[in-house]
Amino acid sequence: MRQLIRYGVVGVVSNATIYFVYLLITYLGVEPKTAMTLVYIIGAAIGFIGNRKWTFAHRGDFSSAAFRYVLAHLFGYLLNFLILFTFVDRLGYAHQWVQAMAIMIIAGFLFIVFKYFVFRERR
Repeated sequence: MRQLIRYGVVGVVSNATIYFVYLLITYLGVEPKTAMTLVYIIGAAIGFIGNRKWTFAHRGDFSSAAFRYVLAHLFGYLLNFLILFTFVDRLGYAHQWVQAMAIMIIAGFLFIVFKYFVFRERR
């Protein structure tokens, strides 16, 4: 439960910041999927340090965890892209609301993947 709370704190701070950057750059004319790609990369890089050190207190091999982290985010990114493509491009929903919901969906997905795959404890 402690990890989930810490993950939530890291996630709320980083995702709120990244989401406002997303809104700003889409307001300035950047296409939503392009904007999501840019902020996703920035958010993932920031999140690795916070989640490895604080959320999961991972003491395992840095490079192995980093590789698994990149894989996890690759799937998270593809899921986010699919959500935007489906609900914005195909169904016509407002990208602002779709991305806000996608952030929550991806966050839940990534918590599970981080806990059991990326930063798993060796016994």
